[in-house]
Amino acid sequence: MKKITDDLDELLAFYDFPAEHWIHLRTTNPIESTFSTIRLRTKVTRGAGSPAAALAMVFKLAEAAQARWRAVTAPHLVALVRSGARFENGHLVEDLEAA
Repeated sequence: MKKITDDLDELLAFYDFPAEHWIHLRTTNPIESTFSTIRLRTKVTRGAGSPAAALAMVFKLAEAAQARWRAVTAPHLVALVRSGARFENGHLVEDLEAA
């Protein structure tokens, strides 16, 4: 219980983003799933030979896997998040000072 109460801000940071982006934030380990295809192929080929061949193989596998990646929902909100716009419970909060 103490761990939860001590890290409450980090646990609830999820709600400081647009509700449309929550589905992307809930995914588990996106880096691991991105490279799972690459790891599978390198095990099958038992290495790529030279470092240049390995880099080329990884690039082509990642490029092919990119076609199956889910696009970001509400991409127009990404610019707002990057610019520091404030969201509460998934909704944009308009600052009274800015108005």
